Amino acid sequence: MKPEGKRKHRVTLKQVAAHAGVSLTTASMALNGNPSIPEVTTRKVFDAIEALGYVYDRGAASLRSGSSSASATGIIVTDLVNPFYTELLIGIQQKLNETEQTSLLGTTFDSCKVQDRLISMMLEYRVSGILLFAAPGTKSEVIHRIRSFGIPVVLINRMFPELSCDYIGVDNVHGGYVATRHLLDQGHRRIAFIGGNHQLFTWHGRLEGYKQALEKAGLTADPDLILESLCEREEGKSLIQKLLALPNPPNAIFCYNDTIAIGAMMALKAEGIQPGRDISIVGFDDIPEGISFSPSLTTVSAYPRQLGAKAIELLHERIANPEMPVENIILPTELIIRESSILIQR
Repeated sequence: MKPEGKRKHRVTLKQVAAHAGVSLTTASMALNGNPSIPEVTTRKVFDAIEALGYVYDRGAASLRSGSSSASATGIIVTDLVNPFYTELLIGIQQKLNETEQTSLLGTTFDSCKVQDRLISMMLEYRVSGILLFAAPGTKSEVIHRIRSFGIPVVLINRMFPELSCDYIGVDNVHGGYVATRHLLDQGHRRIAFIGGNHQLFTWHGRLEGYKQALEKAGLTADPDLILESLCEREEGKSLIQKLLALPNPPNAIFCYNDTIAIGAMMALKAEGIQPGRDISIVGFDDIPEGISFSPSLTTVSAYPRQLGAKAIELLHERIANPEMPVENIILPTELIIRESSILIQR
């Protein structure tokens, strides 16, 4: 079995200076943005950096200064507004605290450009490994780049089937299936699936589970009832307006996540439509707010704290044994029935 990634021979700043035709001191000053270095010289240095693939080893610099961050774990998530990520990070940090490890956290807001910058920063710090909740559109070259420096990476919740890379996530197909099956068992037949979008690996799994449940019930998914969006509360509100404008609106809604579901329920209540009485709503993730919202939200639990803890365990295994086979861990989901889904009187 080949190792996950062989450590790349590191380009030194001395080599960068030679390539740019400047002294080592000038190259260092240009790299650190010293204003005394002419712009044309700085450009030469950065052109050399790009040509040679140089990455500043901030971890080595920290060692020289006596403040090493070499044991830190890099964590990159898409946002911190969604409570799912807060719960995920709690699970990660609790596990890191057990071994007194530190972390570097970055947020991409689903921007590949921001993600690239965060990865560069973490490579500079020579983190021990990276947990990556990859932004939509992430290319395989990003993973190869991290591995080329001998730094292991674990993908969380967003898989890239073409990549041979450690992955941990939840069973989105089964989660989508049990959510829709529950609504069917409640007597609903016109069921919408709203939120998320086709760029997300998780969206495809939940959509597939939704379709499987409908097909097993002898129903065909109506394209008018499948609406994509960003994963934000305000999007849930706007999607409700689109559904209510249909000639034949749904009587039940499966939402991509709880954030969308809560936004949807707020919009329905504003229209005088009571979730749990006039229409059924099911979310996905089981965030704390879903319990306290009125009505409390029926949801599919993805156990984000457990997911975070297991992700760290997998990363530690990879660090300890770089040559172990690639792991693909799928955690089970569970339907949590609360007040927002109702049984239709027949």
